[in-house]
Amino acid sequence: MAIRLVTTAAELRKESARLLTEKGGTSQGLVPTMGALHEGHARLARTAVEQNDVVVASIFVNPLQFGEAVDLDRYPRTLEADLALLDAEGVDLAFAPSVEEVYPGGEPMVRITSGVLAEKWEGASRPGHFDGALTVVAKLLHYGLPGAGQAAYRAYFGQKDAQQLALVQRMVADLNFPVEIVPVPIVRSPDGLALSSRNRFLSAAEREAALVLSRALRLVEERANAHEPLDLDSARALVESQPLVALDYFDVVDPRTLEPLAENCRETPFRGEGLVLIAAKVGPVRLIDNVPLNS
Repeated sequence: MAIRLVTTAAELRKESARLLTEKGGTSQGLVPTMGALHEGHARLARTAVEQNDVVVASIFVNPLQFGEAVDLDRYPRTLEADLALLDAEGVDLAFAPSVEEVYPGGEPMVRITSGVLAEKWEGASRPGHFDGALTVVAKLLHYGLPGAGQAAYRAYFGQKDAQQLALVQRMVADLNFPVEIVPVPIVRSPDGLALSSRNRFLSAAEREAALVLSRALRLVEERANAHEPLDLDSARALVESQPLVALDYFDVVDPRTLEPLAENCRETPFRGEGLVLIAAKVGPVRLIDNVPLNS
């Protein structure tokens, strides 16, 4: 296995600097993950490897973004399989720190505040989640930062977590982080279900029921592409007809501000850009998905 595993920030800085020097590299990529990796993460890693001389992937289950201890405890930890996947994609370094390494002395007294972008959607359903997520992303971006002037720096995030991606992009812009955020498209199974580490907790019946999320998204996307009214009510009714699915939210928003696009979605032909967001519980599992609209 060519990939090198490091567990402290000091080791990460030392090894990434060494690799940049050895390779004569001019760019470094970071792929932040919580582990339990799947093909969606593989695409993130593959894209980073294609675009950078040195690539670091972090594997850290962040306690700050879990609302309940039971959810944190049951989040899958699959380090050996994760390392094998990253190694197969050509990642140079895996950074798998302990909680004590990331949060010495316990929970941080100062955190990143996610602000108005987090007041709706996932932020409303999971209070405090995005403050915890942005706090750890800020730390990971600092950990992965190449030495001053040593290399260009990029970080890779999946578009499935659309609200998180928007918040990270806004944090980087507002706080002047010296990193380019690179969005990577959603990876789906052949039947349309967006890949997620949580899919493994679905029973066969629940997984079949979960397909209604991507079907509803495609229905809205097809209407947008045909310049028809989006008729979200009927798409929402499709989801709510599935008894194993409890819908949380389903709406079309501005992709930058995440504000609802009420004015051109219901009764008039859709034009322009939008982002369809959906979240639901399928059995015990919370799933999110989205599709961009460009019409």
